Parts: sequence; C-alpha cells; structure tokens
Amino acid sequence: MAYQICLLPGDGIGPEIITEATKVLDAVGAKHGMSFEYHEALMGGCAIDACGDPLPDETLELARKSDAVLLAAVGGPKWDTTEPGAPRPEQGLLRLRRELGLYTNLRPVHVFSALADASTIKRSYIEGVDLVLVRELTGGLYFGERGRNEDVPGAGVDGAAGAEAYDSLTYSEREIERIARAAFGIAQRRPRKRLHSVDKANVLATSRLWREVVHRVAADYPDVELVDLLVDNTAMQLVHDPRQFDVIVTENMFGDILSDEASMLSGSLGMLASASLGDDTPVYEPSHGTAPDIAGQGVANPLAQIMSAEMMLRYSFSADDAADDIGRAIAAVLDEGWRTRDLAGADTPSDKVVGTAAMGDLVVEHL
Repeated sequence: MAYQICLLPGDGIGPEIITEATKVLDAVGAKHGMSFEYHEALMGGCAIDACGDPLPDETLELARKSDAVLLAAVGGPKWDTTEPGAPRPEQGLLRLRRELGLYTNLRPVHVFSALADASTIKRSYIEGVDLVLVRELTGGLYFGERGRNEDVPGAGVDGAAGAEAYDSLTYSEREIERIARAAFGIAQRRPRKRLHSVDKANVLATSRLWREVVHRVAADYPDVELVDLLVDNTAMQLVHDPRQFDVIVTENMFGDILSDEASMLSGSLGMLASASLGDDTPVYEPSHGTAPDIAGQGVANPLAQIMSAEMMLRYSFSADDAADDIGRAIAAVLDEGWRTRDLAGADTPSDKVVGTAAMGDLVVEHL
C-alpha cells in the first residue's frame, strides 16, 4: 500500500528541508515495507504570488484526499503588511487547521544528550527533559472576532482621536473538553502520567471556564496527576525546572508562546517538530519559521522537518518501529558530533558542520 502524502513546501527554507524529510521517509519505508506517493501543492506566500490566495481551493482539496499533510513553513518579510484586508501567508495556515478541524497540536520537546550543551540553559537543568506540549489550535484569540476602529475620541496621542483595535478571546466547553481529553489520553500513555493544565484563571473568564472543564474531565482519568499552573509561572518554570513537566495542555496563544520557549531547551527551534490532529487529515510540520535570511543557502537544519515525518509515521500510520528507527538515527548522527550551523558551538570542529542535504544523507545512512 502506498500512503498518499500532500506536500506543502511553502516559503523560505521550506522546499530545502521538506526534500530531506521525503528522502528519509523513502529510506525508512524501504526498510519497513512501506511506500509513499507525494503530491505537492502551494500554500503561503508562494500561493499568494501565484494566485492571490494563501490557501487555494485545490490545495485544500488535495489535503482532504491525502492520508497526511507534510508541511514545511510559510511566511516571510515579503508578505508582511499592515494593510487591512491584504492576504497574509499565515491566514492559509489558520484556514487549513480550521477547515480540517485540527484542534490538537502536539509539540514534543526532547533534549538529546549530545545537544544539551547547545542550549542556553545549563546541562544540569535540562538533561533528561522529555515533555509534550498539547496546544488547542482552533479557538481563542487567533479565531475570535477582531477589528479596528478609526477616529475614536480619546484613542490618539494626547487625548486626540485615533485608532483602536480589538481581538476577542472565546472558548466553549466543547472546545476545552475535547483538547483536555486529548491531553489526558496522551498523559495516560506516558510513564509519568502527569498533566499540567496552564491557564490565567486569576484574571481571565475563559481561563476560569478552562480550569472548571479540565477538572471535570480529570475525573475520568484517575491515574493521571493533574496540576494547575498559571501561564506566567509556567514560562518561569520552563527555564527554572523543566524536568518537572511531562504533558502540558493549554489554549491557543499561550501554547504558541510556550512552545517556542520550550523549543530552546533543546538548543534550537530546528529541533522541534509538531503534529496537528483532529477531525480530518492530520498535518505534520516543524515549529520553526521560514528563515528567509538563510533560504537557498543549503545550511538550514532539516531535523525538525524529519522529526515531523517521524511523528507522521507514529500518529497517522501506527508505524512505531519505523518512527523509532528515525529517532535512533538522528540520535546517532548527533552523538557522532555532526551539526548544522544552528547547532554548532564554538568548540564544534569545522569538518563536523554540515549543510541541509548532508544532514539528511547522514540520517539516511544511519537508517
């Protein structure tokens, strides 16, 4: 059987790193008797340039017909604008998640021993960190009502008329319960069985509802330890004592911010993969951006993209053995001292610093 994969290379370094992911998928597939058929489509800034729409209808249809979507990254300065109504690459990503009903975002953070010194945090604090951040993906501020009013009395400088803008934060019980159950289910399958629920219940009404619903759901998972934590304290604890965390569940914007912070425990955003799961075709992508400053130079780190493919094998195709093989291959490459530029330290020998394609080749070799 050939699995149908919708490839969305996107912008910036996207096409370079997604090539390495398919290279690794083909290698591990050959080893485990699996095959993949890739169908490439436009999304993001490249789609805006081609047809004025960050998510063309034909791309969405292809995604729906596929077994999984492997996405690289979208966006860049070329398409940044404050012009109201102008299309933005990120709108394509938000619409893709909404149309596919992808309300659960998983972002594992695993600190490879070989990279512990690449983090800005001391090895003694981060060695052994292995956590999963579960982010609600289709609600909250990013999907709430928003707008801008001009010439509002008193909104300008020195009390003059000026502009004001608003974004609405809304969550329903249904949205909270389904992400809570997803998080409890993940925690239940992990050895430590510990779940931190992150909110801002001391200030926000949505967070008080969040906490109420999470506690109600917790009754169905008595083997999982539930800990409530305010988001500001969580941000501090992630750098003060990250090993306390097993699974973290939180709402959309908090999850967006905390996952980027957590990524630096591993030394680089280039080491953080993600999965977006829900009602329809799942989407797998690295958590980093398009890095337009290094696009086309062949120096980008493809490991997060490759680890996204690893998650695809695990969560979409139940191919844990193949996924484990990729994880072991990456660990072996790093243990041997190979680094892309973002991972290289001052003491990394220059002959151990490799480019995008070479890093992909190394992972394939170790498979």
